[in-house]
Amino acid sequence: MRNRGQIAIPAATARGRASGLFDFLDTFVTQQLVSVIATVLNEGDAVRRLLDSLLAQTHPADEIIIVDGGSQDNTVAILRAYQDRLPLRILVEPGCNISQGRNRAIAAARHEIIASTDAGVWLEAGWLAALLAPFTQPGAADGAPVEVVAGFFQPDATTPFEIALGATVLPALADIAPATFLPSSRSVAFTRAAWQRAGGYPEWLDYCEDLIFDFRLREVAGPFAWAPQAVAHFRPRSTLTAFFRQYYRYARGDGKADLWRRRHAIRYATYLIALPVLLGHALWGRTARGAGWLGLLLGFVAYHRRPWQRLRVAWEPLTWPQRLLTLALVPVIRIVGDVAKMIGYPVGVRWRHDRRF
Repeated sequence: MRNRGQIAIPAATARGRASGLFDFLDTFVTQQLVSVIATVLNEGDAVRRLLDSLLAQTHPADEIIIVDGGSQDNTVAILRAYQDRLPLRILVEPGCNISQGRNRAIAAARHEIIASTDAGVWLEAGWLAALLAPFTQPGAADGAPVEVVAGFFQPDATTPFEIALGATVLPALADIAPATFLPSSRSVAFTRAAWQRAGGYPEWLDYCEDLIFDFRLREVAGPFAWAPQAVAHFRPRSTLTAFFRQYYRYARGDGKADLWRRRHAIRYATYLIALPVLLGHALWGRTARGAGWLGLLLGFVAYHRRPWQRLRVAWEPLTWPQRLLTLALVPVIRIVGDVAKMIGYPVGVRWRHDRRF
């Protein structure tokens, strides 16, 4: 039986073909085969969502490689229970971080196209088909082949807090500029060759590793193709404490990787200079106190306007009291996230300075 994606050529016809055509066909065949990779650590029953969604793909993966970083729960047992239904290989690598796990999965993969996702997601049925489609289409304007395809992600929120969090910190599809969008590694595909030229995922970095990898991919592979139908759904953090911890780590990763200096500088200037000046003028200014209050009001509305707009779509399943709660939660989430970033960023900068990066 011929494997999916392979092409059979009658021997009599094949003997007359030029070697260049065989090279083309070999490349074409290779590009149709895909390895899906992910990393896990203590995912427990949450990993079932990913595995069930991989079973439901309209274009099944040719192989799936999942690296476990040393789970202490039943994650590996659950993975093994799916091996008779999925082309799944499990690599147990205790102590490896996300970058190390992804690199080891890719190094072990058999196929040229790599599709990356995460354990804590579920994938729409057409996810893999949408990621693969651009590889068979014409490339960039200069004729270069597609080497990277950016998929999309959406929050799988169920509670008012999770809905408010998703609307506050995550872009909607309408917010995306495809030419500059940097995909999360929960929904992206790339060639093995591009991964090699980019130097793989940065194993020295524990958070924001996919952003650094995206930057390197763009340098070596050029513009990314855009596949908005390749949607991965993930669960946002369910509490303010968990969200604070997440954004602290993200900002610490920014500092380690020297990312977004201007954004962080603007945040510090806003909270430590502009806000105190406006507040002081509104409360203690001798003249035109109204201008201070107006500045505070306009700044507050401008800062929360886009999340509130996203809520108008996201809050549809909620009651009106719950909707009002989500509106009130947006400023709280903004402040908590900003404080987490302002604390985490200098920690990462210090780490980078101490190691002379």
